[in-house]
Amino acid sequence: MRFALDSSHEDFASSIDALLAKSDMPAVIRAWSAGDTGPGLKVWQRLAEIGLGGLLVGEDHDGVGADAVDLVVAVEQLGRHAVPGPVVDTVAVAPVLLAAAAPDRLPALASGALATVAAAPDVPFAVDADVADLVLHVDGSAMSVGTPGQPRESVDPARRLFPVSAGESLGKADFGAAFDLGALATAAQLQGLGRTLLERTTEYAQQRRQFGRAIGSFQAVKHHLAEVAVALEMARPLLHGAALSVRDGLPQASRDVSAAKVACGDAAYRAARTALQVHGAIGYTREHDLSLWLTKVRALVTAWGTPDVHRARIVDALEAS
Repeated sequence: MRFALDSSHEDFASSIDALLAKSDMPAVIRAWSAGDTGPGLKVWQRLAEIGLGGLLVGEDHDGVGADAVDLVVAVEQLGRHAVPGPVVDTVAVAPVLLAAAAPDRLPALASGALATVAAAPDVPFAVDADVADLVLHVDGSAMSVGTPGQPRESVDPARRLFPVSAGESLGKADFGAAFDLGALATAAQLQGLGRTLLERTTEYAQQRRQFGRAIGSFQAVKHHLAEVAVALEMARPLLHGAALSVRDGLPQASRDVSAAKVACGDAAYRAARTALQVHGAIGYTREHDLSLWLTKVRALVTAWGTPDVHRARIVDALEAS
């Protein structure tokens, strides 16, 4: 199995990174948290213009017709910049669900529409249903247009959660495949978030001085940062391997996705804890940009299947093999 990305993947990642680097994402995230979604929706429209919204939409519906490897490459960059909104639902899950039951709605996704999904028990709430152009409710294999209820608070202020009730029926859909893609995309987001936390914490450790020395020169700080770097690098082949399994329709794809979700979640959570330890309490204040990444990691670790859910899926798959 080949894990290395080719030049087209690297160029695609670079184009997304360059676009988001120019967008002042901390200001966009804070505006989204305060209810001003205008700046964030402009970012989403620019992402749609480079093909992100239609990444998994077939070319016959105005999309790109890409695969799970392209998905992971793209969503990791969205994670690196902590892009607000229903990232996983729009880019990964809704295209699969709609392709099976309501393909006439796919061109809207390709042109920049946002979608969000609720499917109890593993996905009990729809993210940012007040902003999404399409809210989907899934109950078993039955899919319908959803009606959002009253929002619930999330540990991530830029992430609003809505209970959803079923409305107009859209037909049948395979939520199992959609759930795997949702978990895979969430793992990619966590990998990107962890990378940014490591980079920012390393930079801070080189700048902050204590006892006349940069704290990054202290052995204990070096060890913590090295452990984060190792965890992220060990998670990466699991993430890419899962993407290949999904792309190729391998029978172990669900197991591989769960392994990637657990590994990327653990690595990102370690990165968050280390970042907070190195920065001190200021890193968790709302005024500090680091908090925007910390809270999103905490929210996504349990999104699209908790660690316990995914560990159980791994055990079941191994026992069945």
